[in-house]
Amino acid sequence: MAQNQDSLTLVRTKWHKNRVAKKVRLFRYHFNENNLFAANENISFLEIKNTGRRAVFAIGAEDKELIATSDFGRRDTALAAINGNFFDVKNVGSVDFVKVNGNTINTNRLDKNGNRAFHQRAAAVINNGKIGIKKWDGTANWETNLLEKNVLLNGPLLAFDGIKENIDTAAFNRLRHPRTCLGLKPNGRVIMLTVDGRNDNSAGMSLFELTNIMTWLGCTTIINFDGGGSTTLWVSGFPDNGIINYPTDNKKWDHAGQRKVANVILIKKK
Repeated sequence: MAQNQDSLTLVRTKWHKNRVAKKVRLFRYHFNENNLFAANENISFLEIKNTGRRAVFAIGAEDKELIATSDFGRRDTALAAINGNFFDVKNVGSVDFVKVNGNTINTNRLDKNGNRAFHQRAAAVINNGKIGIKKWDGTANWETNLLEKNVLLNGPLLAFDGIKENIDTAAFNRLRHPRTCLGLKPNGRVIMLTVDGRNDNSAGMSLFELTNIMTWLGCTTIINFDGGGSTTLWVSGFPDNGIINYPTDNKKWDHAGQRKVANVILIKKK
């Protein structure tokens, strides 16, 4: 019953909408009456028509330094950006495979037994400006064999072709945190979404709650990105340096708490 009420709350929401560019719209809403999952939640997302025309997807990445999401976006004259995959805060660089325009930027850092992390078992892939999501096939060299010129491993995968993935109840999945994710809708649109957390104004979400939110928004394939202090949605030309959500690295409820990251997903005007 609670899930039914939460789904109704979401689908009946009168989102605050802004046109970013042709085929790109921004949606925002602050559930501030403990009325979503019995908590306050601040959700921001972009919906993009995934045609490779007008608005195109790209990856911005660095292997020797960390850069704020907004700086990635401005450097590449993008319309918008969200933070990408998991990275090494101390030694910089992604810990997951990244390929940009055919050039490998980072390779997977496996555990001591040679096993993949949960965030190395799916990928956002871009070809001719269109974005897709691929699922690991179990082989060792899966990502290097992908034909797309732009590949960003990430995860865990939350749903694939309308079927929810089995994710365990480890703390990372079960507890509420700020989250970033990307989902594909059957109508050819993409949702890039952030949920704020670690604040009384917004609790954050578990991956189970996040999967439900994206499903209720119409996504049938969903991939989780790095979250926590990294969660950032930037849109060019908007107030507060273009930061739409409330990043938590400064532990304040404002738009100034960006964490520097290794890579981002960009939306660019073609």
